[in-house]
Amino acid sequence: MAAFVWRSYVVWKRTGINPVVFKGTDSAHDFIGTISKFVFALLLFVVLVYSLLPAAYQYLLPVPWLQHPWIESTGIILLIASLLWIVGAQAQMGESWRIGIDADHKTNLVQTGLYRVSRNPIFLGMMVTVFGLFLAVPNAVTLLIFVLMVVLINIQVRLEEEYLRTTHGEEYVHYQRAVGRWI
Repeated sequence: MAAFVWRSYVVWKRTGINPVVFKGTDSAHDFIGTISKFVFALLLFVVLVYSLLPAAYQYLLPVPWLQHPWIESTGIILLIASLLWIVGAQAQMGESWRIGIDADHKTNLVQTGLYRVSRNPIFLGMMVTVFGLFLAVPNAVTLLIFVLMVVLINIQVRLEEEYLRTTHGEEYVHYQRAVGRWI
């Protein structure tokens, strides 16, 4: 949350534009935004239960065979590394960073830094984050969060690619050919 709230504030202060562009319409894009908010709320709920109500954690249906120190450590390392990756990708995107598709304000097509190796480094980082959370706190709810995020992100990426092809034309098509969707 800190990465997204802070970056939203920075972009808003620099541009005067709210980078959160989901509008609550009946479009597929805004539906993804609504479901994503639910998934993030569920993620926050799991973290709070795990952190503050350990006796209630059993109701999240833990996966005992994944509860080993080395698996938990791997999850924590993935969480930290992916957070740094996301923050770096957001910073490299600069004023072009948005949460959702901003059809009202054309932004530059960022192709430098992490965007030279992945067209979607922020989304890649988000998927690694929720996978790391699942490994650190393996239960049915974190598994559900991981699966939902992978599906939602894959739909959102395809919507954004269609928008970017329309907006940036041949420049985006060339970028698409040169750089993989994920890596």
